[in-house]
Amino acid sequence: MKTAIIVFPGSNCDLDAFNAILQCGGEAEYVWHMERELEGFDAVILPGGFSYGDYLRCGAIARFSPIMEAVKKFADSGRPVLGICNGFQILTEAGLLPGTLLRNKNLKFICKGTFLKVESTCTPFTSMIEKGRILKIPVAHGDGNYFVDNSTLKDLEENNQIVFRYSSPNGDTSSLFNPNGSISNIAGVSNLRGNVLGMMPHPERVVNVLTGGTDGSFIFRSLFSMLEGVIASEAVNS
Repeated sequence: MKTAIIVFPGSNCDLDAFNAILQCGGEAEYVWHMERELEGFDAVILPGGFSYGDYLRCGAIARFSPIMEAVKKFADSGRPVLGICNGFQILTEAGLLPGTLLRNKNLKFICKGTFLKVESTCTPFTSMIEKGRILKIPVAHGDGNYFVDNSTLKDLEENNQIVFRYSSPNGDTSSLFNPNGSISNIAGVSNLRGNVLGMMPHPERVVNVLTGGTDGSFIFRSLFSMLEGVIASEAVNS
C-alpha cells in the first residue's frame, strides 16, 4: 500500500503527510511535480502549502505541472486521490473536483481547530467512519471559502458528494461554526465516483496525541483498509 505524495514548489505539508501515512500503517514516497508517471502507487495525496507561491489563484499554476496528467489518469482509473488544503485547490483548478476556493469571508488567514461532521461514508477515506461522527481537525488557510453555484450545490447534495461539513462539537452545521464562509458549511467534497476527495482541514496534523489528537487517523486508516481489501480481492482473482 504505497502512497505518492506530490511535491510542488511551495508545498509545506508534504512531510506531515508522509509521517501521517507511516503512523497509520502505510508506505509513502515523495513524487516531484515534474515527474510524469505514478506507476506502482496505490493512492495519491496532494498536500497543503502554497504551490508556486499561490500566484494568480491558489493551485492555478500547479494544475499545469507535468505530474497532473498522471494524477488525472490515476483518478480516472478509479484509484484514490486526496487533496488537502492547497491540494484541494489544485484539484478544483484541474477540474477533478467541482467548485472553487475563494478568499476567506473575513479576508484573514485562519489557523485553528475545527469540528467536522461526516456526511458521507461513500469514499475510500471515510468508509470506516460512521455517518454523523464529529471529527476535530485543524484548518490553516487564507482561501478556504468553498463556492459552487446553486445548481451544482443541488447536484452535490443529491449525489452524496458532500463529505464533510464544519459543525459544532455536537454536530450543529449552522453558519455559526463556519470558519471561512464556505457555502453550506462545506469542508470537503468528492467527485461523483467517490475516489477523489478534497478537504480544507488538515487530517495529517492530528494522527498523534502529541500533536493534538488522532481524529485524522480515521481518514488514513479508512483508505488503507479499503486498499487492503482491493489487494486481497485481486490476489484471490489472479
